[in-house]
Amino acid sequence: MTPSSPARPRRPRVVLSVAVSLDGYIDDAGPERLKLSDAADFDRVDQVRADSDAILVGAQTLRRDNPRLLVNSAERRAARVAAGKPEFPLKVTITATGELDPAWRFWQHGGDKLVYTTDHGAARLGDRLAGLAEVVGLGPEVELEALLDDLGRRGIGQLMVEGGTRIHTGFLAADLADELHVSVAPILVGDSAAPRFVDPAAFPGAPHRRLRLTGLERVGDMAVLRYTR
Repeated sequence: MTPSSPARPRRPRVVLSVAVSLDGYIDDAGPERLKLSDAADFDRVDQVRADSDAILVGAQTLRRDNPRLLVNSAERRAARVAAGKPEFPLKVTITATGELDPAWRFWQHGGDKLVYTTDHGAARLGDRLAGLAEVVGLGPEVELEALLDDLGRRGIGQLMVEGGTRIHTGFLAADLADELHVSVAPILVGDSAAPRFVDPAAFPGAPHRRLRLTGLERVGDMAVLRYTR
């Protein structure tokens, strides 16, 4: 009798969250981060973070923006604790090279942190993040499917992905995003050197596949659109 293979862990629900300008940019080309969201939209994002079990950003976003990536509302953090959850969602980043600075604010605030990298990146990191984050090598490449399987084994039910461009492109090209939140700011950037929401890629079904618009909401001066596959 052939033994059955172990069941694949249930992957988390993946929610991509992005703020874009009217012409599709997520930042300008200047050294300082362009804040596209207004106060009301930042508060909305804070609620989505509080509703999630983990939040993921790429290493390039850490280098460019040096974010803390927290649930800022004390009331929302208290509600998480009352529900038996950690005060803060797990914070996750991806790096192929292992080039991460332990002085970044990402490591210094909030709860547990997790780094997914290549085996080469893990060796390069060594013990640089000891006491700050768990480092997981996923092989010669960081495959998003393997990343989601590992998060599933850790009991992560919802993963919020906040960018940047390469990360959003990767999840969408692999058809791994269950829901997409696009917050559109009444701003025009108009700079070809600025980063866009996604890079060119072989998106499943493109250009004929249409996502389902499941929500349209005015938040402050932003238009928030929600799509599912």
